[in-house]
Amino acid sequence: MKELFPVKQINGFVASILLTVIALSVIYFDLSFNTAMAILLITAFTQAFLQFVVFMHAGETDDKGFIFGKVAFMMFASIVTILGTLLLFLWDM
Repeated sequence: MKELFPVKQINGFVASILLTVIALSVIYFDLSFNTAMAILLITAFTQAFLQFVVFMHAGETDDKGFIFGKVAFMMFASIVTILGTLLLFLWDM
């Protein structure tokens, strides 16, 4: 019966809730913009990685290097797209 209880998923859920509470605490404390953005970015990327590994089971197969490589390329393409859009529309270059 012990092997049927989803301990990994329960721990992931509790960690997600904790990261959400930390991110929401930025609203209640009078933090500077840079500090608030650093906390939000760290908690957001940590929670995204946690969701990807725990709930989407990314690290449980033999081709996990290929899966993480595809995710890294996707993140790179997203950042290039966002920065390119900012470059064209906001910074007039």
